[in-house]
Amino acid sequence: MLVIAIGSHLEKLLKSPHCFQFRHQHGSQVNLMVTVYDVPADKLIERLAEELRKFEEIKPPEWAKYVKTGVHKERPPQVEDWWYVRAASVLRKVYMRYPIGVSRLAALYGGKRRRGVKPPHARKGSRSIARKILQQLEAAGLVITTPKGRVISPKGQSLLDRIAKEVAVEVAKRMPEIKLYY
Repeated sequence: MLVIAIGSHLEKLLKSPHCFQFRHQHGSQVNLMVTVYDVPADKLIERLAEELRKFEEIKPPEWAKYVKTGVHKERPPQVEDWWYVRAASVLRKVYMRYPIGVSRLAALYGGKRRRGVKPPHARKGSRSIARKILQQLEAAGLVITTPKGRVISPKGQSLLDRIAKEVAVEVAKRMPEIKLYY
């Protein structure tokens, strides 16, 4: 087993449930911390959306099945559970781009508005959707409000790191050669 003698805090980190263990090609065992940055975003968001369905605080409003996600869209989302997918995506964005507010989230979820024969212009996404999802994530205790914007809470970071580890294990089972990168 590969031993790193940097300090007791590193040993505690390596023994945490979010660490990913694998055997190196030379036979030594290595523990690495897997975070949101290390796994494919689509798999993480899909798994996180399943997890967010279990929270009572995160529910789509009544108007969610009729509304477009921005002025640049022509139709509302066709997927029934799009609210949970968007909430998972917003939680990932808060983790990666903290502190973040409603306006910047709306800009991230925006797109090009088609204007017929005229050139398209960039438009922001729905601020109402971003605001409601942030409020629900805050009520669930996954996000904290600060004077500069919203940041991930320790509970939210733990949830994301745990799911990232699960996704990393799943990806590593499917593609054994990728284990060397985790």
